This record gives sequence, C-alpha cells and structure tokens, in this order.
Amino acid sequence: MRTPRPALRLTSLAAASGLLFAGAAAMAQGGNPNAGPTPTTSVPQALASTTQLETVVVTGIRRALETSVNLKRSSSGLVDGIVAEDIGKFPDTNLAESLSRISGVSIDRANGEGTRITVRGMGPDFNLVLLNGRQMPGSSVDGGAPSSRSFDFSNLAADGVAALEVYKTSRASSPTGGMGATINVRTPRPLDTRDTIAQVGVKLVNDDSARRLPGEEQGKKLTPEVSGIYSTQTNDGSFGIALMGTYQVRDSGYSQANVSSGWKTFDGIKDNNWDGANAIWGGLPPAPTADIKNRPVAGSVYSVPQNLNYSFTGVHRERLNGQLVLQYKPTKDLIGTLDFVMSEQKFRQRRNDISAWFNYGGQFGEYQTGSPASPIIYGEKIPAGNADLAMGASRIQTKNKNQQIGLNLKWKANDALNFEFDAHHSTATSGANDPLGTSVTLGTASMNRGDTSVDFSNKFPVLMIKGTTLDPAAQQLQGSVFGNSYQKNRINQIQTKGNWKIDADSSLDFGLTLTDVSNRSAFANVQRDTWGNNAAGGPAGLPDNIWKADSISKYFQNIPGAGDPRLFNQFFYFNFEDLRAAAIKTLGSDTLLKASFDWQDDFRTTEKSQAVFGQYNLGWEMGVPMEVAIGARYERTKVSSPSVEKIPVSVAWVANNEVPISFNGTRSSGRDGKYGYFLPSIDFSADVTSDTKLRASYGQTIGRPGWNAIQGGLKLDPLARVDGGSGSVGNPNLKPLKSSNLDFSAEHYYAKSSYVAASYFRKSLKDYNEAVINSTSLFDLHTPIGNAMYKQAQTTGGCGADSDCIRKYIFTNFPNAPGVNGTTGTSLGSITAQPSDPLLMFKIGSYINNQRTSKLSGIELNAQHIFGNTGFGVSANYTKVKSNLNYNNAKAGAQTDVLVGLGNSGNLVGFFENETFSTRIAYNWRGKFLAANYGGSEGAQPLYVEPFGQFDLSVGYNYTKNLRLQLEMINFTDEYTRTHLRNENQIGAVTQLGRRIMLGARYKF
Repeated sequence: MRTPRPALRLTSLAAASGLLFAGAAAMAQGGNPNAGPTPTTSVPQALASTTQLETVVVTGIRRALETSVNLKRSSSGLVDGIVAEDIGKFPDTNLAESLSRISGVSIDRANGEGTRITVRGMGPDFNLVLLNGRQMPGSSVDGGAPSSRSFDFSNLAADGVAALEVYKTSRASSPTGGMGATINVRTPRPLDTRDTIAQVGVKLVNDDSARRLPGEEQGKKLTPEVSGIYSTQTNDGSFGIALMGTYQVRDSGYSQANVSSGWKTFDGIKDNNWDGANAIWGGLPPAPTADIKNRPVAGSVYSVPQNLNYSFTGVHRERLNGQLVLQYKPTKDLIGTLDFVMSEQKFRQRRNDISAWFNYGGQFGEYQTGSPASPIIYGEKIPAGNADLAMGASRIQTKNKNQQIGLNLKWKANDALNFEFDAHHSTATSGANDPLGTSVTLGTASMNRGDTSVDFSNKFPVLMIKGTTLDPAAQQLQGSVFGNSYQKNRINQIQTKGNWKIDADSSLDFGLTLTDVSNRSAFANVQRDTWGNNAAGGPAGLPDNIWKADSISKYFQNIPGAGDPRLFNQFFYFNFEDLRAAAIKTLGSDTLLKASFDWQDDFRTTEKSQAVFGQYNLGWEMGVPMEVAIGARYERTKVSSPSVEKIPVSVAWVANNEVPISFNGTRSSGRDGKYGYFLPSIDFSADVTSDTKLRASYGQTIGRPGWNAIQGGLKLDPLARVDGGSGSVGNPNLKPLKSSNLDFSAEHYYAKSSYVAASYFRKSLKDYNEAVINSTSLFDLHTPIGNAMYKQAQTTGGCGADSDCIRKYIFTNFPNAPGVNGTTGTSLGSITAQPSDPLLMFKIGSYINNQRTSKLSGIELNAQHIFGNTGFGVSANYTKVKSNLNYNNAKAGAQTDVLVGLGNSGNLVGFFENETFSTRIAYNWRGKFLAANYGGSEGAQPLYVEPFGQFDLSVGYNYTKNLRLQLEMINFTDEYTRTHLRNENQIGAVTQLGRRIMLGARYKF
C-alpha cells in the first residue's frame, strides 16, 4: 500500500489554516504543524513533505504565482488563491480587485473600487468571507437593513494580507453561507519566518476623478498612503510579535446621469381604462389624445420615467487599518495565537444635482416598437411657471468600523491526534460621522421650467427644456431630508476541531461550532416636505450670491451623447453649509434642518447556531493514486427579531406627487423562526498521470437570507406617492436558500507554474428567497387621492391623471373644504386626508420560500504559462454561467425567481519580471448581469449592469535591495459604467469615473 501525500491528508480547517505560510510549521518533525520554523524560504504547509522539500528561492510575481498554483494543485476540492509576493506586497491595492483575477469571481464596484464579490453567478449574499477561518461581520448605512451579509473588501487594506483562499466546493469544516464560494482572508503570522521584518511604505495617489467636479466638490490633486510592518520572534522561536498598520486618504468623485426615482411600468392593455376618474397616474393617454409616435399597444409592457437627474459627487475617504499578532509556543506541540484586527473608514461626500420631475400631464414623444417598450424620447408639455427645475445639495458623512479579537490554540496530543480551539469576538459598526445625520439633503428650485423632454436613444440621456434659463433671483428653498442610520453586526464564535490519523492511509476530521450573530438596524428621519410650488420664503428667501453657474456636458466628456447641442447645458452648484445657514435664517429655526438620534425605527435580529461536523479522509491506489474525503455537517439555527416601529398618524398631499406620512410615537413588535440542515459533502481526486489531475465533488450548502429579509419589524417609507405608499417587513421564519452542488474538473500541470484547467459546475437551488408584494391598508390611514374632490377634478375639471391640474382645481373650487389648507401667494398649500377619504394602500414587500427547484450551471477555463527563464508570463481565464433564474423583461409586475449577479467574466494578465524590474498589465471583464431586482415601490423593475472592462497596470523597480519603487494605474483607459432596466433605453444610470495613479516606495530595514 502506498504512502499517501501529507497534503491530501490535511483536509480540515485546522490543517488548511497552515496552507500558505509554514515557516512555523514546516514539517520539520514528522509532519508536525507546530514544529519549529526552518531557515529555508517559506513553503506552503500543504505542499511540504517530511522527506522532500524544495529550497529554491523564488521571489516576486513568479513566487506568488507558483504558490497559488501549488495551492490549487494540492488541495482537496476546488481551491484557487492569490498569494502576496512578499509580506506587505499584495498584487493589487484592493482585495476585491485581486479576487476578480480568479476564474469565476467577479466584483461589484463602488466609486471605481471593488467592494463585494460574485462567484459562479452567486451574488454577494451567497458568498461567505472568513478572516483567518473566522466568520466576518458586515454593516452599512444604506437606509435599511443590509440586504447582503457579504463583507465589503474596501474595508481592508491589501498591505496586511498574506493570501486569499477561494474554496469553490463545500467542506464540512467550513461555516455555512458560502454557496458560490468561501473566501478565507489570511493575515501574516510572526512565527511564519525566522527573519525579523521591518518595512515602511509610502504612496501618493492621483485620482483624476476628484478634479472632474464642480468647485465645491473637487478634492486634492495628491493624497497620501502610509504603511508599516514589523514582525519578529525570539531566538528560540517560542514567542513572536507582528504589528501592521496602514493609513490611506483618497479624494475621488463621479458624475452621474440617472433616473434617480425610477421608472413606472405598465401593462399596455390597462390603458383602455383611461376615462377620467379611472385614469392611471403615469400611464400614457390613448391616441390621438397624446402626440406619441409608436405608442405602446394593448398587451405590451411599457415604462415612463419619474425624473431625470444629473449629479456631481465628490468623495473624501480616510481608511485606517491595524493588526497586532502575538504568538507563543511553549513546547513543540502547543502554539497559541492572540490577534487583533481593526479597520476604520470615514467617508465625506458632497453632492450637487439638477433634476426635472415628471407629473404625467401633456405627454408626447416616441417609443420603441414591441415589448418591453421604453421611450426613445419622453416629454411633457408644461404651462409656463407650473413646474420646478430642481437643484439640490447633499452631505454624507459616515464612519464604518470593524474590529476582531481572537484566540487560537493548536495542540498535538500525540503522533495521531491533533486539536484546535478558536474563539473570536467581532463587530462591524456603521453610523453618522456628522451631527446632522448620515445622509442629508437640501432642495432648491426655480418655478420656471417649460416643456421638458429627454432623449434616451444614446448612452447619455439628453435633457431638453424649452424657454428656461437659470436666474439666481428665481431660486427658492424647497423640502429637505435629514436621514440618520445606525447599523451594528456582532459575531461571537467558538470553533473546536480535531484530526485523528487512523493509519497511514486514512484520517478523521471532526469538530463543533457555536455561533451567535446579532444585527441591529436603526433609523430616524427628519423631513420637511415643502416641494414644488409650496416653498417657504419664496425667491427672496435665499441670497443670490450662493449660486455659481456651470455647464453639465463638461463633466461627462467620455460618454457618447453628452455633447448633444440640444442638452439643457446649465446648472447651479452651491455649498451645502451656505445653503443651510441661509435656510435657517429664512425659517427662523434649525429644528427641521438637523438629524434626530432618537431611533424611532429600531430592528434587532439574533441568530444562534450550533453545528457539528465530521469528515473521513482516505487515500489508496488502483492503478493511479486516488483520494476521497467524505463528510457531513449538521447545523441548526434559531432566529429572533424584536423591533420598535414608528406609528403613522396622518397623511397630507403637499405637491404634485408627494404625499408625506406623519408619525407620532412607537410600538413594539417582533417574530421568531428556526431551521436545521444536514449537509453532506464528498471530494474525490485521481492523479491519472504525474502531471494530470481529475476531480469530482458533490456537496450541499445553504445561503442565509439577508438581514432585511428576516428582520421582523414593519418599516414604512415616509413619503407616499399619488398611487400609494410603500414599505417592508421581514420574515424571521424564512429558510435559507439551499443548493446541491456538483463539480468536475481536469487540471494539467505541464511545466512549473504552467497549467491548463477546465471545470464544470452545476447547482440545484431550492427554497429560493422570493420577494413578494402585498397591497394592504395600515393603521386606518386615509388619503385625499381619490376622494370626491379629486374625482370631480378628474371628470368635470377635465384633469384626468394630471396631478398638478387636480390640485389647482381643488384649491380653486374647494378652498374651505375640510383638510384644504389653502394657498400662500402663488404657492399651493396642502390637502390633509379626512376620515371619509379612501384608505391609503401600501405595497408592502416581504419574503417567502419558493418551493420550485431551479438550476445554475457553468464552465471555467484557466491557463497560465511561464516562458521559461525569460521573465515573461501570461494567465487567462473565462467563466460562462447560465440559469433558468432569468428576469422576463416583457412581463410586468414583481418577479422573484431570478438570480442577482449571474453573468460571464474573464481575465487576461501579462507580466515581466527580473531582479530589477517588474511590470504587469491586467484586463478584467464582466459581462452584463442583473444587479438588483426591485420588488417594491414605483413598479417592480430589474436593474442590469452593462458589460464593463478595465485595464490596470503596475510597474516596479528595485532601486536597491532594500528600496523598491512602484507605479500603479487603475482603469488607465478611463472607462465609464452604465446600468439599465428592461432595455438599454430605460436607463438606470451612466457614471463618469476616472483613472487612479499611484506612485510609491517601500523600504526594508
């Protein structure tokens, strides 16, 4: 019977924790993972042998590639990885960008930087991120509970990371949640090498997007980054300490054209009901009433925009990362590691925008033929002075803070038995870094907008307005929103594991995990709803010197269509603080111009899980060497979600399509749930030749629902529309999405660090978390929309669905009716709902488990070639995925059996390296994919990200053996991004970004 290779015996997380750095576990004493470090170059533990150790010293890019290839080749199951070229020298400045180089992995970008990942078509919700084998918390301040549990990689600087391991097949020892993949972020350990390491690094960052902004948003031309690493151990190797820290400042920005309030979608057959009192708000009037070319026919699905917005946002970010690691090895059989990791990001954003809002009266334009149909040109005829040209200023100041403290103990009880204990306490907190709130907006407008239309036929939507010019004297104060959010995610986790070497050919891994996860989402909103011509103070209420005129097109120069001469090419930018000071003076108080920290919506969810696992590992020969790992994990979870909810008390109609809800007081609520799963797994591999490996894997995994899906409280949006209100409520009894996974792969390693590989994967998905919408009335709330005065305006007044016409009719003909609060000069007042008015209907989004089974499958192709000793190398990969979970764009209404993130991706990387010089150019491409599936207000819609490719370049020069200079260029061809809904004319947003250039130096002492 043959002697099995140690690498394939180490299939538990306890063994895998030493995969990449084995200075302190170099198998010097009979494969002991706690043996003293060897003086040779660090070799991955899973690749080492007690009798065969290669001591060839390889450095730089090639060393990282060789280590990554060896990780892939020797691991049980399908594993890919990115390894640092040296401590403090990760291949990319952003971890998500590094992960996107791996086949099957694609990333979501925010402000031009990678944040979250999709693996094999499974979106961020369904990929688990671990830090040194520990589950990572995540938080955000997005106005609601986080929809994703995935960790935001922009929180961690790459300098303090040793490796990224991507496990694409399930393992019994891993925590649940990684349906696409489980990603383990490995940080360096001081006992990994005998050498004392001391180095500092500095960078200057030039982000040209920061200077492509109006004056108030422009950032600095150059911003700094500094980092430092110190790692050492005692002479006897019994104690080690490592300290790492980075501080980064980045000024950036982006300009965006978007339909920020979304599109309303209709089934064309319903337009036959256009008969005054039954008119559909937003629907197109029947021909020949409206001048609409190619008007959508009965039975087709068509959409109308709610607004068009041009925005200009400057972003200032400060990021601080720190790590402290203490290791103690009192004997050769025991090693303890205590580590602390922290990250803190502070964001400050300033935004100016200009927008035109549509009220669905006097429509004209041209539509595409067929279904779905979106406008080529959409317009509305507007009587002079009846509509606002809105301009706003926003300030966002938030802070995200992550902390983890953990203890790990590894003990070799005897030659056959090893144990590992790991415990950690981790938190992620997000909230305001500003007494005014997390996201605050002040609105202004001039009431002089004429006929308005938008041409959607090009990549850039062109806004056209007739008979309107900017005039500082016409600007007046509008409504304001001072939103405040707080999120905290906490994880307490204990993991115990063991490995029993039964004989020379078999072993058993086993363990127990206890996990307690809590999430808190709290919100407060101070809103002043004086929109449209319901302004306070009038044009005289604000000083003229606040406004600074500028053109729009110069901020979108890379986007086709931005230079259209028909564009309404003017706007005012202004300083938020100046406007707020003038608003306080106009209103005589700042009561409604600052945030509340009294959390009236407060949702708390707790998950407590217990898991046990076991895995049997066997190696044998039957003509060729074979390996199998058979395991199972049983996990049960209890969910509890108490909440505090705001109580709505009244509704008023204050502007054409704004119907705000007033709240007073709170109430307690909450729900519970539980579930349990038995999850088997099996990994098989065969070395059919010394260079060719075949693998087959089967496993079952689960993906837990997002926090928004299981929080038990009801959250109502504070601003209803003419067609009703919206809100959401979670379902704590929601089960996770379950996947049965089948994987096959073939790998041929034809030269050192050179290989080709192909993989096929198939996932069968069950219990899909389906978003549903229920229409219901709540709290006995009434609305003036649809009351007797409203219907009379529609019919007798001839207003149809024109809300501006209806409001004017009511104020003219019913000035003293109950709830009608009259006018002030030319400003219309508000209409408060009465008990005799219709009930306000809410579209409440929630989640259920879809019992249908769905499929996802795909292929991955990989190739990497090193051209001998020339220093040149190239790698490429391509992933293609398909599924029946696709959105039907020609179908109106909510669709929930769809998969977010599904799309193809590819990479091409070339490099050259010698002792003095290194360069790498990388192209990353991601095909069209569904980024979001809106199931709630303003009509259910898909949101697609259009294909995007980006070139990155890095050049390094070793000036001396201690000093290295580095130049990096991110997105150096200056690409832009674009999203759309049902078709390309139905734009979501098009965003002008920019290139980022970094010049740095790293010195080793």
